[in-house]
Amino acid sequence: MTGGRVIVIGNGMVGQRFTEALRARDTERRWQVTVLAEERRPAYDRVRLSAFFDGVSAEELNLHTPDDGVELRLGEPATAIDRERRVVVTATGEHPYDAVVLATGSYPFVPPVAGRDLPGVFVYRTLDDLEAIREHARGRSVGAVIGGGLLGLEAANALRLLGLTTHVIEFAPRLMPVQVDEAGGAMLRRYVEELGVSTHLGVATTALRPGPDGGVTALELSDGRTVDAELVVVAAGIRPRDELARSAGLELGPRGGVLVDAACRTGDERIWAVGECAAVDGVCHGLVAPGYATAEVVADRLLGGAATFPGADTATKLKLLGVDVASFGDAHGTTEGSLDVTFTDPATRSYAKLVLSDDAKTLLGGVLVGDASAYPTLRASVGGPLPAAPLALLAPAGGAGAGASALPGSAQVCSCNAVTRDDIDAAIAGGCADVPALKACTRAGTSCGSCVPMLKQLLDAAGVKQSTALCEHFDLSRQELFDVVRVRGIRTFSRLIAEHGRGRGCDICKPVVASILASLGTGHVLDGERASLQDTNDAYLANLQRDGSYSVVPRIPGGEITPEKLIVIGQVAQEFKLYTKITGGQRIDLFGARVDQLPQIWRRLVDAGFESGHAYGKALRTVKSCVGETWCRYGVQDSVGLAVALELRYRGLRAPHKIKSAVSGCARECAEARSKDFGIIATDGGWNLYVGGNGGFRPRHADLFATDLATEELIPLIDRFLMYYIRTADRLQRTAAWIEAMEGGLDHLRAVIVDDSLGLCAELEAEMARHVAAYSDEWRDVLDDPERLRRFTSFVNAPDVPDPSITFAIERGQPVPAGRARPVTASAAPDGEAPARRRQPVTLGLPEVRR
Repeated sequence: MTGGRVIVIGNGMVGQRFTEALRARDTERRWQVTVLAEERRPAYDRVRLSAFFDGVSAEELNLHTPDDGVELRLGEPATAIDRERRVVVTATGEHPYDAVVLATGSYPFVPPVAGRDLPGVFVYRTLDDLEAIREHARGRSVGAVIGGGLLGLEAANALRLLGLTTHVIEFAPRLMPVQVDEAGGAMLRRYVEELGVSTHLGVATTALRPGPDGGVTALELSDGRTVDAELVVVAAGIRPRDELARSAGLELGPRGGVLVDAACRTGDERIWAVGECAAVDGVCHGLVAPGYATAEVVADRLLGGAATFPGADTATKLKLLGVDVASFGDAHGTTEGSLDVTFTDPATRSYAKLVLSDDAKTLLGGVLVGDASAYPTLRASVGGPLPAAPLALLAPAGGAGAGASALPGSAQVCSCNAVTRDDIDAAIAGGCADVPALKACTRAGTSCGSCVPMLKQLLDAAGVKQSTALCEHFDLSRQELFDVVRVRGIRTFSRLIAEHGRGRGCDICKPVVASILASLGTGHVLDGERASLQDTNDAYLANLQRDGSYSVVPRIPGGEITPEKLIVIGQVAQEFKLYTKITGGQRIDLFGARVDQLPQIWRRLVDAGFESGHAYGKALRTVKSCVGETWCRYGVQDSVGLAVALELRYRGLRAPHKIKSAVSGCARECAEARSKDFGIIATDGGWNLYVGGNGGFRPRHADLFATDLATEELIPLIDRFLMYYIRTADRLQRTAAWIEAMEGGLDHLRAVIVDDSLGLCAELEAEMARHVAAYSDEWRDVLDDPERLRRFTSFVNAPDVPDPSITFAIERGQPVPAGRARPVTASAAPDGEAPARRRQPVTLGLPEVRR
């Protein structure tokens, strides 16, 4: 049987992939293909389904390419298979077949709880589902998702993007329980809750409660609590659609699905099954990569080949609610004798785990949360020798140790499409010179896209010059976009993308363009379409916290503050019941403000002479100082006076990343100036300027740039340095990384800034002068504009109603989010008893053998 009529039942991603694979291989056109599709849309990318809520249209998600050799019958699902007569039955007729490929996929599992059929309860599976969710969300304020797995968190992000206060209910004790371990789940939960999504773990939904209008209004949980919700999305897993096979008398797997062998053939030699409905040797796989593998196997078999299912690669890498999460191989360390090497960095909120063989030489699997940049290399190395030392692979700075050059030729680069490094190298040798060409030639990167960074690395390793495009919507780099906006006087994102880009933009290019427009002083960040471009914090001019409240940080230049202003901060904190904390930047942070309280708090602070501290923005944060010669017997210059002048000069200056500075009054360096983007240390002869320092995960001392400067010499150098950085740095690149990546490094920078080798100094100084002259406090500007003020409400449809989900308890005399873990204490235990304590795991790089 190597020709005739094949009926494909189902037009999802795997059904479409089978059709493409068969048509590509069948050069003699031995098979006529008919596709019976239940939906009225042609195949679309379900992996990117949530992009629909980011403005990606159904047309942009389309996977179908018209083919004269394929009869696509939309909205015509198969209702029966008559195996004796060899016909597939639909509502409109019968279709004779020589072969049938079942690609019916799966359906969402809805737990059998009371109220599951109420209006306002949805599943998250098709574009029609998403359109219904979007429509129902209009005018509503609170939503909930049942299920905290991959799909559940995507659904939660969708509700958040629709403006709903969002809850996630998960029966397991952690989010994404299949993919991540306990520590990874804890880190993921922290990220999710910081975005304002409430999580309820280790509980089940027992009932959905109707309201007066008959629609859902609340969920009842197994621990007795009730969660209000006017819209509920059920994302509690999937089940294979095997009803057609069952009615045709085909054998099913022990847990459902159409039972097939390694050739993906059922007990009937003319019927095959692929994708989520196929139980290969009794096991169903719910990911696209193994689904594609089954499609390729059947396409090969129908043309006389002998392909067999290669096994399921269950590796996943996703950006969930803005958080990179990856899991690959034996992520939970079930292999006997395996070792765990883990790394946790609370400062950068990243977690990584490698699972190694008992001799610590072979990589078995791993989990990455927060920073998943090493995922392509690590996943491709599973089952082989470690490409570098474990710590070099885990630490975010250790990507160099996990480079593409370390991969063997047989390593799988793209698991979705079974593409190896040898395949990529061959394509590059054949003339593929960029990522789009590699995608077209090998299919690598065309599904989930997680291997695209590895494709770039392999091109680099082959000596092929890479594109500096910002993202898929702009072929220009950030630096080039900055120049275009500056030179052409562009003031809106819509004009920029219309003239120099394509599509609607994404979460990469929108904040970048927003920052560029702000750097060039083209208007308030919340005016017009700019408000929709901003990152989460910039959108409300405050820092979002894990419980959905915000923190407010007024500017305190140089750390200098009068008693009168201190009293005002105390009064504001008392009046609004805010938690207060002195920051490392010599400021006072006020935590626990609801979004509707922000303008009221700003009004009190602005009236007292405060202004925005820009703690929420990629901008100048602080200029720290010691007390200098005014008070200190070691001080040689007025460090406070200079710090205040610098902070007031550069306040509000938007940049590719945050900027920090400090001024020390002597060489004792009490202000820690050498850990800043630019730092100044007093000398007997004036000031020494240092550049390119930072703290954080990769602390770096700043480099000495110029010595013994008079104040009137120092200021122009800093002006030039900052404006050159803003012009030329990449997206989210701190000054340290910018200088390190610069050709010629510090010597080149000194030539540009000090020697004026490019003839830019006067232009850079003029740009800074324009910034200084145009500065306006963003908080005051909001308070003076009723239109801007309208966005500061907890609920659009009930602007006077505060968010009831933000509640507090008292800890050490201050309000803290209610429901958090017990505080750490050091109280003495009764005689003879060990003190109670919470054991904090310390897992910095040392393998531990589980017993």
